[in-house]
Amino acid sequence: MSIFKDILNFLLPPRCINCGKIITDENGLCADCFNQITFISEPYCKCCGAPFIDVVGANRHMLCPNCIKNKKKLFRYARAAIKYEDVSKNMILAFKFMDKTENAKVFAKWLKMAGADIFSSGVDVLIPVPLHYKRLIKRRYNQSALLANELKFLVNIPTDFKSLVKHKSTKPQVSFSGNARVKNIKGAFEVRCPQNIKDKRIVLIDDVQTTGSTLNECAKVLLKAGAKSVDFLTIARVYK
Repeated sequence: MSIFKDILNFLLPPRCINCGKIITDENGLCADCFNQITFISEPYCKCCGAPFIDVVGANRHMLCPNCIKNKKKLFRYARAAIKYEDVSKNMILAFKFMDKTENAKVFAKWLKMAGADIFSSGVDVLIPVPLHYKRLIKRRYNQSALLANELKFLVNIPTDFKSLVKHKSTKPQVSFSGNARVKNIKGAFEVRCPQNIKDKRIVLIDDVQTTGSTLNECAKVLLKAGAKSVDFLTIARVYK
């Protein structure tokens, strides 16, 4: 297998998923692009994963002010691999809308690293945020499902593609902001197979967390269906 892989890399060398430059390994990025992306690392909030900046003595057990104030969160932990900025935005949009589905393998590796403490805390199943069937037909693939499918092999956790469905067609969340996002996505999801959800520790997989309204709406119906806990894991997250 090693020889076959070497031959394949010679004929089809790995390329940077952002700029397309030939690279020497399969980590996904050339040195120039790597330096333009902000990977999220400790110290960050134990709950929501928001990085602490210039906080002396911050550690992995600290909570951010928002998590201290909000006692009724729908998720156990939330993690993202990178910050959603200009370069990362272009990569994710290419993956999501321009058929760069091969990038899922690299993104899944980032998700595994970003979600290390989630997985060590115990996880029973991965669930991708679903698309409404009309959107799925138009796009031809669900980027979150591709991520979950790649990640399951890296963390040895099963994936459930059927229990959570989006039964209501909504306008793209990018068209809204703030409370309008919450209103747009409200009631859009349902659990079709509650027997698969009951007492399970679930990780919701998505590409980007902006305000969290979509993930929260998914978590709401999963918890109502009997899930033990819900975690959020995304490639990128928007930080203002």
